[in-house]
Amino acid sequence: MGVLVIGIFFMIIGWLVSSRLKSKFREYSQTHLTKDLSGAEIARLMLADNGIHDVQVVSVEGELSDHYNPANKTVNLSQEVYHGRNAAAAAVAAHECGHAVQHARAYSMLEFRSAMVPIQNISAQVINFIFMIMMFGSFFAQGILPWSTALLIIIACYGVFTLFAFVTLPVEFDASKRALAWIEARGIVTRQEHDMAKDALKWAAMTYVVAAIGALTTLLYYVMMFLGSRDE
Repeated sequence: MGVLVIGIFFMIIGWLVSSRLKSKFREYSQTHLTKDLSGAEIARLMLADNGIHDVQVVSVEGELSDHYNPANKTVNLSQEVYHGRNAAAAAVAAHECGHAVQHARAYSMLEFRSAMVPIQNISAQVINFIFMIMMFGSFFAQGILPWSTALLIIIACYGVFTLFAFVTLPVEFDASKRALAWIEARGIVTRQEHDMAKDALKWAAMTYVVAAIGALTTLLYYVMMFLGSRDE
């Protein structure tokens, strides 16, 4: 029940932050850039300025589905960002290119995060298996795995999730920092447009902050449950 309450609480907080982000994106999408550059043009320009010539800028489906894929070296921009000529599009396009710059510069936190992806995926499979068996109850009834051992496995998995979430924070913050510094130095935005871009990226970062705090809270909950079971 405790995990359910935590999950619902952070789901609501996450929804509120996501709604705020979408609201800001729509608001700042109304401001046409003085430079009249599309998100795709800004992305290609930032990559070129950083000496990156092996990364493609492509358009993908979905709202706020923008991301950088280090596997195939592509900056994937949603259609609103790819074609958009506004402060919001400029912010998102430059931010995703910030990840490409991190990759090219071998940014340590990005490399650490990438190395954790397989471990995170395995942890997700393990914990899904544990929870599925727990729903049926026979797993513990047959004495195959003691409850305390199951808790330790869950704690280990959530430890991985929490570490991954917190490692993601500096990666995202650094990408935004690189993006804002570049669009200002390159004269892509005016002061007002820069403030809009900064605010949009701030709310995007907040989604990762909420996810990290949620993961940590859930981890601590299971740790307290384990300590409590030992005292019984």
